[in-house]
Order: sequence, then C-alpha cells, then structure tokens
Amino acid sequence: MNGNIFRLVILALLAVLALPFAAVAQDGEVTDLGEGDLKVSFWHGLGGSDGATLNEMLVNFVDENPDIGVTAELIPWDTLYAKLQAAFLAGTPPDLVLMHASELPQYASYGVIREMSDWYTSGGGWLPDEDLAPSTYGGMHYDGVLYGIPLDNHGMGQWINVDHFEAAGLDPDGPMPDSYEGWVELFQQLTLDENGNNAASDDFDAENVVQWGYSVRQYPRVIFLAHLAQHGGSLVSEDGTTVTVNSEAGIAALQNSVDLVYKYNVSPVPAGFNAWEGYANGALSVLPAGTWFLNFSRTIDVNSKAIAFNQFGPEPAAWFGAHTFFVPAILEGEKLGAVETLLQWVSANQGHWAMSGQVPALLSVQASLDPENFPSNIVMGASFADHGVVDFSSTVTAELYRTGLEPELNAALNGQKTAEQALNDAAERMQAILDRGE
Repeated sequence: MNGNIFRLVILALLAVLALPFAAVAQDGEVTDLGEGDLKVSFWHGLGGSDGATLNEMLVNFVDENPDIGVTAELIPWDTLYAKLQAAFLAGTPPDLVLMHASELPQYASYGVIREMSDWYTSGGGWLPDEDLAPSTYGGMHYDGVLYGIPLDNHGMGQWINVDHFEAAGLDPDGPMPDSYEGWVELFQQLTLDENGNNAASDDFDAENVVQWGYSVRQYPRVIFLAHLAQHGGSLVSEDGTTVTVNSEAGIAALQNSVDLVYKYNVSPVPAGFNAWEGYANGALSVLPAGTWFLNFSRTIDVNSKAIAFNQFGPEPAAWFGAHTFFVPAILEGEKLGAVETLLQWVSANQGHWAMSGQVPALLSVQASLDPENFPSNIVMGASFADHGVVDFSSTVTAELYRTGLEPELNAALNGQKTAEQALNDAAERMQAILDRGE
C-alpha cells in the first residue's frame, strides 16, 4: 500500500473514533439551493455569523447560474476534518470543500486534492496571482505546487464596548496600550464588582464580578500563537524539526493570559463562560474575537467598535489565516466545470464576502473597501498586513494543534497545570507528532 494512502487510512480511522469527542456541536444543516440538474456538493465549517453571508452568496450564485445547484453542508470544523479524511478514504469526497490553508499540506501530501495552477493566470487561468498578498499566495502551495483557491484573510482583533470605555473614563477612539502592563491597567478599570468597584480598587470583590474587562475563554490557540510571536517565540525551530513552544517566550506568553484570570482577576475562568454571550449581555468589555464577529455584532444591543489585537509582548503580532477552497483530485467532467464556475463567481464577488467581516483575499477588493461600511475589515486587515503571523505549515499541523497544544492551553487557563508544565507536556506530545510526520 502507498505510504501516503496508508497514513490516510490510519488518520481516518483515528478521526472517526474521535468524532464523538472532537466537536462540541453536531453536524449542521444541509442547504439545498437551486434547481439545476448539475449539483455541486459543498462542505464547509462556517458555523459562525459569517456563514450567513456565505449562504447569501450561494443563493445569488444559483439564481445567476440556474443550470447549477449547490448542496451546502455545514459541519463543525473538528468534525469536518475527521469526516473529510474518511470520505477521501472511501472515495466519496464532496465536490468542493472550504477549509483553512494550514490544512492544505496534509491533504496535498496524500495526493487527494487537485492541483489548481491552471486556474491561476500564471497557468492560463482566471485568478490573478499578482492580486494576492505573498503570504496568502504562498499558503496556497505545497512543494511548490498550487492546490488552493483563497477566499479571505481572517484573523484576530478585538471588539470593545464603547459605552463601558466611556463610563470608565477611557477613550475608545484613542491609542490603545502597547504593553502587557498597560492592558492590565485598562482591563482593571473595566472590571467591576457588584458594588461598582473596579479591579484596581482595594475594595474590589473578586468573588462577585458583574462586568469583566477581558476574557481568555475563546480562541486560546490563536491568541497564544500571537502572544508567542510578540515575545519573540515560535511554535517550532526555524528548520521545522524541533518543537519550541515551551521556550521562555512561550511560557511568558501563556503566563500573561493565566495571570489575567488568577492574579489580576480581570478575566473569568474559561470553563463555563461564553465570551460572545458575555459581550452581548454587557458582562464583558473587551472581547478578543476575529473578523468573523461582525455579523453577530450587528444583532446585539452593544455599542461596539473593532480594534486591532492586543500587544502583550515587546513586538506587535496578530494571528491570521486563510479560508481556502480545495477540490478533490478525482473530480472531472461537467462536475469539475461547475465547481470552477462557482469558484470563479465567488472570486468575482469577494466584495459581498467582505460583508461577513472577513478580509477578501484579492488585494484589489481590499483596496476598494470604504471605511464607513467596512471599518473592522480595514482595521484588522491592516494589522495582518503589518504584523500578521500565520500557522506553521506542515502535513501534521492540525494534529499538532488539536492533540498536542490545545488541551494543554486549556489546562493552564483553567488552573489545572502551571504554564510551564502545560507547555512542557504539549511539547513532548507535539514532538512525537512532528517526528512521525517527517
């Protein structure tokens, strides 16, 4: 048996066994759009508020292309990766899948996704290579070959409750802190107990907090990766062979977040706290969330403003990635033509996708966004361009994160392990995964 296929068999079996434990949510809805006889099956994991914009675009596509129908299946991300591996193994993948660019090397290494160079202008196609930022364009490659079609750059920023800032005497339009100590002071002023005392007060009651300044609850991995880079650290060594997540920089980065919970009392313990709900009901002042939060922000009664991601370390850094379309290598004929038509249409309508809050992949579309209608896209997109950091690119990135790093970050943030012990344990497990993937 071919080595790549054998590895896919093993990973698929492990993924299927892990399914009940991998995802919080169940498989989402299946949306059947259009009446065309030529049906494109499409899997994606956009279960957040950005998924609503995607559905709008698909509706528009089938209206303009009545001969093509789309069956879109929303699957929670962790479940999607497991289900897709099993589908490739069985020879029954969807016609189109939207995932993250960091997963591209894994599937490209199996030989199960289609080379896409002929859809780029450099290969005689329609997608202009030069209209993509180097980091985005580079992320579409594996071993020098193009395998993906990018939809966006999405990543982390922050959303602030303007009314909370003003009530605390803080300027929501002013410059934000550029140090950990500055952010701690700001979070303390925004964290209030039931008597109205803030977290910097000697009378503050940490057992009865009614308004939190910050939350470490959601997206701990991407928050950690940004803070790791801010402290000058990296996930792995420069040659890609040694896990370095437990360096002094890594421990310092994680300790910053741990201290916000247990030392400064400005963030609730993550377990049992939903940061989005807390922000929506006025119990949270600064929500670390990404470009995808825009649609949700429009549905809540909070005077919100998007700002760039916080800087805890000596240098600024903000995590970002790319939602990327992959096509199975076995797709051909009319079905492949329909998928190409869909992707060409989506690329031509990335201005609509910007309404989701995500930063369109095409530089020309980014430049066309006006500040009045797309402030969050512009603010966060500028931070990605200036000091963005992307995921480590390898055939085992997903496993490094989900099996090695994420459980240990959660253990530290929930007070079950010290930051150092959590990262040492993560590094040991991650190193075994990295060695196996070589």
